[in-house]
Amino acid sequence: MGIDNIQVNFSETALLVMNIDIRFIMFGVALDLKLEDFKRTLKTPKPAFIGLACQILLLPAFTYLLVLIIQPRPSIALGLFLVAACPGGNLSNFLTHFAKGNTPLSISMSAISTVLAIITTPLNTVFWASLYGPTKEIINSFSINAIDMFTTIFFMLGLPLVLGMFVRNKMPRFAARFNQMMMKLSIVIFMLFIIIMLANNFSVFIKYVGAVVIIVILHNATAIAIGYFASRAFKVVERDRRAIAIEVGIQNSGLGLVLIFNFFGGLGGMALVAAFWGIWHIVSGLIIATFWSRRTPEEISVAPSEGVSA
Repeated sequence: MGIDNIQVNFSETALLVMNIDIRFIMFGVALDLKLEDFKRTLKTPKPAFIGLACQILLLPAFTYLLVLIIQPRPSIALGLFLVAACPGGNLSNFLTHFAKGNTPLSISMSAISTVLAIITTPLNTVFWASLYGPTKEIINSFSINAIDMFTTIFFMLGLPLVLGMFVRNKMPRFAARFNQMMMKLSIVIFMLFIIIMLANNFSVFIKYVGAVVIIVILHNATAIAIGYFASRAFKVVERDRRAIAIEVGIQNSGLGLVLIFNFFGGLGGMALVAAFWGIWHIVSGLIIATFWSRRTPEEISVAPSEGVSA
């Protein structure tokens, strides 16, 4: 049985808890958001606009090109399309701060991309998957209803985001006290679920992990490169480049996993791609953030290779 025909096993109770956990993660993210974050973006929209264009337009397009070049198994390709269509992950804010990037820009991009994901995630997934014959067959075989996916994403991302911002506005002391604790706990629970999923499907993971490791690493590196070099081409300052690169390179693969189990029956290649993305983007994010943390943005800006100040 090939990777396109296997299904990753996950109990209904575990799926329910994972769905709830994703909502708590988004609620925790929103507890740290203020309307000023959005107003700041409106005052200097260029970096955020370029970053969101990289994430919502360029990453899915380059994913399509990557799939055409590598031609992975259809379920793996569909997993790549789905992950590329997801919004930025919540770890991007911490990593941007660690990398001496523009943390407020990262927070704003995370919030905006999460709100837009209610529309962009299902649209990008179905659009790009439909352009590639093998993944179009999978989409058709599961009879994916875009409206159902919109609704699921809204209740998973949009509603917790709105509720979190409401609580942040009405009860700032509560938000300040509990947001970090809630975020850390939710992330730990999510990582435990990935470990449990891999443990429950260990034989499948061992047999097929080699098919996704190199592809996911390459896909993630492509995402980071798109964010950094596209923003550099538009003469965005170094602090903002770092924020954009990390934001595009840290995807909400947890959302991807939930959608895979809810709409694609835990299809093997898709689930392995999203699960390994959830592990690898933490590793790659820490590596690049550590590298950047050793050089201030000002040092990069005046480096000879730049020629001019950023």
